[in-house]
Parts: sequence; structure tokens; C-alpha cells
Amino acid sequence: MGKATIGDVASRAGVSKSTVSQFLNKRYQHMGQETRIKIEEAIKALDYRPNVLARGLKQKRTGAVGVIVANIMHRLSTEICRGIEDYCQEQNISVILCNSDEDEEKEKKYAEMLLTKQVDGIILLPTGKNGPLYESLAEQGYPILFMDRRVENVKADTIVVNNREAVTRAVDHLASLGHRSIALATGPLTISTRTERTEGFRAAMSVLGLDYEICNNIINAEISLLKDRFRKRLEGPEPPTALIAGNDLVLLEALAFVKEQGLRVPEDLALVAFDNIPFAHLLTPTLTTINQPSLEMGRKAAERLITRIRSEKAPDAAEFVFECELAVRESSGQAR
Repeated sequence: MGKATIGDVASRAGVSKSTVSQFLNKRYQHMGQETRIKIEEAIKALDYRPNVLARGLKQKRTGAVGVIVANIMHRLSTEICRGIEDYCQEQNISVILCNSDEDEEKEKKYAEMLLTKQVDGIILLPTGKNGPLYESLAEQGYPILFMDRRVENVKADTIVVNNREAVTRAVDHLASLGHRSIALATGPLTISTRTERTEGFRAAMSVLGLDYEICNNIINAEISLLKDRFRKRLEGPEPPTALIAGNDLVLLEALAFVKEQGLRVPEDLALVAFDNIPFAHLLTPTLTTINQPSLEMGRKAAERLITRIRSEKAPDAAEFVFECELAVRESSGQAR
């Protein structure tokens, strides 16, 4: 038996091909329940599978979107991708996931691959190093969306968290516990997220009249260099009594350093960490975290991109800012 066609389904159900097409595209407004049941039964009986490629060509869509993350090892990236995939699955949209490893060449290669596959749009957690590529896609009106990181001078939808406010709340919390020498550690200032957290930290410390510059309490370094930087800072003058880790990977280096040095948390060093650390409540002591609504951000990204793809008149580029939550636990204890 040859592969069933839409005409075979229509003939068996006793309806027109256009009615079957409306059913397949979930346009049920003017379709009775009895007709829907007949078409469903015909599809099952004939084991009919729509020609997705042909439908995509006709609709000028492929029913797929691409997601390029800068580092899939970050818990935040994983949770954002889960939110994207959940929403896309509800909308019958396929997701192609790529990991650039913060490498602009890999990011560019993946973007070109996704464009070749004619995905309907792309969500990026960008490296920030492919300005001409981002600008070209935006200027062509191609649906793109930036997640977690802002990209300057590119008119595209962007979803971020309020980094400055989040770090301010962390600084205020530690200061209320008597901490005067507070440090912040992030990766290099190559992306907006780290820059905003560092700027927010400077502003919050200045408002409280606390020193951070003379004592070099801002550490922006590659992950592999962090433990050495922690060691030098804690052996220096007026060592910090509290540390804010800029993301989950920075936290892991801080925890390794604390263990190697035999330090006590929070007695010797209080800790607060950005990102949704899944084991925060299982550590001893439990870990104070700055939680980001990553699943909601992922769903919003997918919703916004799909709306743009399906709209006859695309909406103007917009920025959506989510607030973080400071989950206070034992690791940010009273200063000694």
C-alpha cells in the first residue's frame, strides 16, 4: 500500500481536502465535532502523516526554531532551554539546540547552519562577539531574540533580569548583618550580565559608604584563575568577610577554595550566589541565592518569538525585564 495522501483522508472522511487541511492546522472554528471525529478516524485508519516539508514550503515556515546558548553548563541556560522547549512543544514547534561554548566562531557557524535549515527564528544567549551577524539578521527582519544578555545597537527583542537591583539587594542584606568588606566575583566583563552586576555592586557599596576599590574587592577573571585570585585577596589587607558569586560556575570555584583552605561558612566567609543552585538547600550550611525566574523567561522568549513569526505585521522590538528573588539561607550569616 502506498503512502496515504491528504486526498485519501478527505475521501475516507467524506470531506474536502481543504477541510482536512484546516483540521491539520488546528483551525476548528467552523468545523463540527462530528467532522473532526471522522477526520481523526480516517487519519488513524490510513496511518496518514502530513508532509511537513511541503506544508512548510507552502506556509513559508518550517515549524522549527533554533536556540544558541553560550554555555549549556550553566544551570540558568539549562532551565531557560527547558522553558523554551516546553512552550514550543505546546505550539507544535520543534527546537534545535546549539552550544557555542562562548566561542564567536562556533556561534556564527551554528547561526549559519540554522539559517540553512530555514528555521523560523532564533533565540540566542549571545557571546556578544558577532555584532555584524546580529545586526544583519535584525535589519533583514529575521525573527531573533536575545536572552539573558543585552546586545548594544541591535533592534531585537531582549529578555533579561534586573541585575543591578538583584546585586543591590544582596549587598544590602550582607551589610545589614554587619559585613563591611564585601567582595564580588564574576567572569571577565565581556557580556552585559557581568558588567551590570559589577556596576550594581559598585553603586550599592558606594551608597552604603563601604570600600571596595582600595581593597580590590571586585574580582573579574576567567574561571580557571579565580581560586588564585581568592587566595591573594584573602591573604591581603582587610580580607572580605563576605563574597557574592556572580554565577553557578564561580560559586563552584568559591566552594572548592573554601574547602581547600579549611574556611568556615559563614563564620570565616559568608556566601551569596547568583543563579538557581539546585543543591542550595542541601549544603551545610544552606546557601543564600539570588534566584532568576529562568523557566518563565524561557517560556516568554518562545512566546514572543513565535508571536513575531506568526504575525503579519511584526511588533516593534521590545525589552522584557524580570526581577530576581533573594532566597536567604544560612550561608550569609552575621559578620564576626
